[in-house]
Amino acid sequence: MDAAASSAKGPIHRGELTRRSLLVGVTALAGTTLVSACSPRRAAHPPRSGPAPVTSGAPATTTSPASASAWVQPEVLLSHGGVLEVTLEAAPSMVPWRGGQRWALTYNGKTPGPTLRVRPGDRLRVTLSNRLDSPTNLHVHGLHVSPNAASDNVFVMIGPGEEHTYEYLIPADHPSGTFWYHPHHHGTVAEQVAAGMAGVIIIDDELDTLPPIANTTERIMVLSDPRIGTTSDVLRWSMMGMMQGRFGDGVLVNATPQPSLTVPAGTMERWRILNASASRYYPLRLDGAPWWQLSSDGGRLAIPVDATGLVLAPGERAEVLVAVERAATMALTTTAWQSTPGMGGMGGMGGPPNRSGATETLLTVIGTGADTTAPAVNGPLNTIDSLADAHIGGTREFTFAMGGMMGGNGMSFTINGRSFDPERVDVEAALDTVEEWTITNATPMAHPFHLHVWPFQVIEASDQRTPPSGWKDVVDVPAGGWVRLRVAFRDFGGRAVYHCHILDHEDRGMMGVINVT
Repeated sequence: MDAAASSAKGPIHRGELTRRSLLVGVTALAGTTLVSACSPRRAAHPPRSGPAPVTSGAPATTTSPASASAWVQPEVLLSHGGVLEVTLEAAPSMVPWRGGQRWALTYNGKTPGPTLRVRPGDRLRVTLSNRLDSPTNLHVHGLHVSPNAASDNVFVMIGPGEEHTYEYLIPADHPSGTFWYHPHHHGTVAEQVAAGMAGVIIIDDELDTLPPIANTTERIMVLSDPRIGTTSDVLRWSMMGMMQGRFGDGVLVNATPQPSLTVPAGTMERWRILNASASRYYPLRLDGAPWWQLSSDGGRLAIPVDATGLVLAPGERAEVLVAVERAATMALTTTAWQSTPGMGGMGGMGGPPNRSGATETLLTVIGTGADTTAPAVNGPLNTIDSLADAHIGGTREFTFAMGGMMGGNGMSFTINGRSFDPERVDVEAALDTVEEWTITNATPMAHPFHLHVWPFQVIEASDQRTPPSGWKDVVDVPAGGWVRLRVAFRDFGGRAVYHCHILDHEDRGMMGVINVT
């Protein structure tokens, strides 16, 4: 059970978790070095390759791919004059699929939904119109914004035929990075996300306007694994299927199967990768090109790290730099994730369809032209307000567990022996304190832990992994293991939630309520 946390306050200054003076030294193919500027003014949105962003929230113009393997980038909605105002219609739609169509749940008739691109200090106003036959709402995953009122309030319910307007005030010192939005109405989350309801949020800042970042070709890559079908029946899952995790009929990148990119040798690519699957983990491998990780979730790392061995749990994001050096064909691949020996995959109890561990190609990169050697990418990228030596105002322990069969409702998933109750507050925390949390996984399958509103730092884990040097909002807790993290409750009070990001587990009770005052 939770240990009561002290209200003792440490030496905390608001805004410390956010953007830093960027002491950057990343080297581009051309050998240009990133440098920080003294008192930089807020940068304009950087120029981008691919589909052009648009202003004033107007839809971007998109072109249908010539084939199912053509690269498709989500449309972009760009803030203008400090405001981005958009309408998102949640509705069932038929979307392109291998020259035909398939069934999906969409935002504005598309999956993924539009990319929302804003800057620190902007106001993001989203009117969500529900044209589904079930309740829904909206969560801005990873954003450090208020959980109250019309902001990131996941206790709002938008019934069929209703609409609701959210207004998010992005702090002026909010870190840049890759975030995302998706439904979060308890009980319908897994079905809606697995069927396609997800979109990216990007926050730009001065680093994005400096070389080599500004000179890269940026790609948004939303990884998903839907079921493929032309009727709504494709959304129906058995109870066993929901408990072991929703694994679809193959992995898509931006709703496209195995797209290909033709890239001149000597090009540096910046990939923003989101795991938008409801259950699937993605161990990622890129053969034939060096690549470096720049961020984990919405937190920029202190230094770039070799991205070999990158694994994204559900809800996690990563930004990577890819150096295309050769005129050759390279593949980004994934394999089935073995959460624990003998379980056959993340779901356990039989595992996902690819439990054999077979490799799946996500996308193909075709390098053209003359070979070019890229200089090493080095840092530092960022200075980070480490919590390793912070005053700890309290400690808590959380245990993820699986219960017995609940009649016709299947297996229960609990935290500290309790299933989610929106009327119950499980954790009371004090604003302007730092707490240390230990998340213990008492089950034979991995669980990704997610906390809303307040990012955290991973201190250590039972599997001896090297924690990322930055702020995170999702961390994988290994089967039978534990993770220790520290949370700084800064800037915002209010009610929010923490939960497992295998979304059927969250829907079935593996979630708690936190109130910060």
